[in-house]
This record gives sequence, C-alpha cells and structure tokens, in this order.
Amino acid sequence: MTALTWTAAIVAIIPLVTILAHLLVNGLGQLTPSFFTQLPAPPGVRGGGVANAIIGSGILVAIAMTVAVPIGIGAGLYLAEHRHGRFARAVRLLADVLSGLPSIVLGIFAWELIVRPSGHFSAWAGGTALGLLVLPLVARATEEMVRLAPASLSEAALALGFSRWRTSLTVVLRTAMPGIVTAVLIAMSRAAGETAPLLFTAFGNPFWSVDPARPIAALPLQIYAYAQSPYDEWRAQAWAGALVLLILVALISAAAHAVIRARAKVLSAVTPRVGRVND
Repeated sequence: MTALTWTAAIVAIIPLVTILAHLLVNGLGQLTPSFFTQLPAPPGVRGGGVANAIIGSGILVAIAMTVAVPIGIGAGLYLAEHRHGRFARAVRLLADVLSGLPSIVLGIFAWELIVRPSGHFSAWAGGTALGLLVLPLVARATEEMVRLAPASLSEAALALGFSRWRTSLTVVLRTAMPGIVTAVLIAMSRAAGETAPLLFTAFGNPFWSVDPARPIAALPLQIYAYAQSPYDEWRAQAWAGALVLLILVALISAAAHAVIRARAKVLSAVTPRVGRVND
C-alpha cells in the first residue's frame, strides 16, 4: 500500500512538473526587463511586453476582492451563527450552486447586468464578474472557519456581557481570521487566472488604461490572444505570460500556506489557555 500511495503521488505530480518544465523552456527566455515595462508590440515586431496586462490584472483582482470579501465574510458569518435557519439553508444551497456554475456564465451575467446597459466594456464589469465567481468560495470558507472557532471563546464573551453581534465580530471572527485570509488568498489566485468572464466584460486593451470605466487589459486575456495568433513573437510572449501567471499564483499560494502555519501556531497557543480556563 505504501508503494501504491507513492506511485499515485508521483503520477499526480508528473503533469504539474511537465507543465512547469514546458513553461520554463518556452517562456523563460522572454522574461526580460522590457517584458514587464513595455506595451505590446505591433504584430510581427520583436520586443514589447505585457506591462499593461499585469497592471490591468491587478486592478481587476482588486475590484473582485472589493466585491467578494465584505459580502462573502458577512454571509459566511451569518451562515455560521444561524446555521439551522431556513434562510441560512437557502443561502448555503445557492452558494453551492453558484460555486458550481461555469465561469463563462457569470461573464455573460455581468455583460447583461453592466456592459449592455452602459454600452461599453469596462474593468468594473470584469471585476464584478470575477467577484461573483469567488464570492461563494469566501462565504463557505468563512462559515467553516467560524464554526471551527472554539465555542468556549464566544461563551466567555457572552458571560462577560458582550452582545451577540459584538461577540461575533470581535471574538469569533478575529479567531477565525487566519483561515479567512487563507480563503481570500486562494480566491485571489483563482480570480487572477480566469479568462472566460473577461471576454464578455473587460474585453482587453492593447494600450495603457487604468480607468475602470473603460476596457482594460488582463494577463489571461493577453495570453489567450497571443497563443492563437500566427506570429512567433506573440506566441513566445504567450508562454512567458503563462509563466508569469504561474509564478504569481504560486506566490499567492505560498502566502496562503504561510497563513495556515501561523493559524496553526495561534490555535496551539490558544487551546491550552482555553483548557486552563475551563478547569
């Protein structure tokens, strides 16, 4: 059985290592300073970069997190505190259904909700689509983290005269915050790599644009456009863009793992104190 588990682990790792090696071979040579500081070059011209796409992806992710994090944390806290209510069960079911929707459906929804009435594509529409995409993830993760918080902490706060809402916000939510931050970081990595919702919302832009009310470039859109072009220079930059995107997601994942380790240390320090108080 040990040999079988090792074999399964190796088989699972092989595709990941193969993808990483392929990206390094095809994209590492394009990672020059100009790649990060210049605009896209015209078709058939060497050089150029994806600076506008990197900045645009940052703007889109910031808008998405602004939409998803407050609503998701509030909804998750409500679901944890009123887990047996009829409305809570309905919200939980809808969150699970929404998390299973294809991302392109949310892009079409944002197009109908924002792009069509305004008459043009925009970063607001793209960020909203990405926010709706990761909203269920933040809500459900917040619910699970709040439910994992020791009940003794909230009981102690209530015994000291704290109101229910104050206990939830200042005691329970603070205890669950490392796990919630981890979920937010994972949601950021997913939003940063999505392409389908942006095709109908942000649309892309080959020029500098930081106006959220206008079409904006994004790294996944740039990779998508370059990968299907007939120009060798653009295809090479698509590999480099994919490598940069992979590095960004890896950094976010590493930050999430660091938060998880910090949370484990906090819980290991809190649990003995709670046990002593109970004794």
